[in-house]
Amino acid sequence: MNVTLICSAAADIIGSMISAIVARGLRRVFPPDLAAVDGIDLDIEPGRIFGFLGANGSGKTTTVRMLTTLLRPTEGSATVDGLDVEKDASKVRARVGVALQDASLDLIMTGREMLALQARLYRVPRGEIAQRVIDLLRIVDLEESADRRVGTYSGGMQRRLDLAAALVHRPGIIFLDEPTTGLDPISRDAIWRYVEDLNRSEGVTFFLTTQYLEEADRLAHEVAIMDRGRIVAQGAPADLKASVGADVVTVRLEDQDFQPERAVAALKAIDGLSDIRVVGDSVVVYTKDGSAAISPIVLALDESSVVVEEVTLARPTLDDVFLRKTGHHMESHDANLEPAGEGGAAS
Repeated sequence: MNVTLICSAAADIIGSMISAIVARGLRRVFPPDLAAVDGIDLDIEPGRIFGFLGANGSGKTTTVRMLTTLLRPTEGSATVDGLDVEKDASKVRARVGVALQDASLDLIMTGREMLALQARLYRVPRGEIAQRVIDLLRIVDLEESADRRVGTYSGGMQRRLDLAAALVHRPGIIFLDEPTTGLDPISRDAIWRYVEDLNRSEGVTFFLTTQYLEEADRLAHEVAIMDRGRIVAQGAPADLKASVGADVVTVRLEDQDFQPERAVAALKAIDGLSDIRVVGDSVVVYTKDGSAAISPIVLALDESSVVVEEVTLARPTLDDVFLRKTGHHMESHDANLEPAGEGGAAS
């Protein structure tokens, strides 16, 4: 993909070595006493893709709304590009690009008209708008659809147009809130490629919220895992997975004979197996040598009359990190800590 925009703001950030995003004790409480974000700290370097990973209701969207000045923190402080999100809110909004979960697009306008309007709203010099729009349409691969009404675009095309709108004023920092939720695999991959290319070619800093493990693993240089309003783990994806330090053996038990207590007791009797967890209809075992552990596991369960449906062996994933920190898989977590209204849809 040919990216021609020059993100001067990104270059300024990198050159001055100011942290792109900083938060200290950031907290947001909704009445009567619901802490959607409960005292988080962040320090994100410029030119990085930062993944904010968590299930629906974990506090991701509320955090983004505070960092982009759309919601005031209850406690704590935050700066974006060195600017205080409360004291310098208008300056922050001028410096960042934002694409929230629900794209704010006029379905009657064409893609070209939409981007031109966005450019005028951001006070891009009139003589530069036409070329800026052409460049943006090329970046998100919408040149052939530029003069169609946005209402005729697919969901993936609309998300790409929303990304282009976030780029119109050449921001050095872009917030993407669940940018690929609901998209088909092809459209999702296209968004991922645009993000990677802009980060690599132009040094744009991305703050990316997601509930997709694969998305965080592929894109992010650093990941923070959110659960119930708090950061439970943070670091490079590879380092987080390495911190699990073991193979993962998952034993799915037969539904009609689901007896986790008996299964756990049988497995704890095996030498070297101590990290054992019950998750849904399965027992998850972390062990240094998963291949060697499978036979003793199956034999012990059989001797205890526990019926095994399936046994799988895998290397640790970000979901295993999540499981060890929270006691449950991210995909199965259905907390609803962020109320709609005041901060938007729960996410």
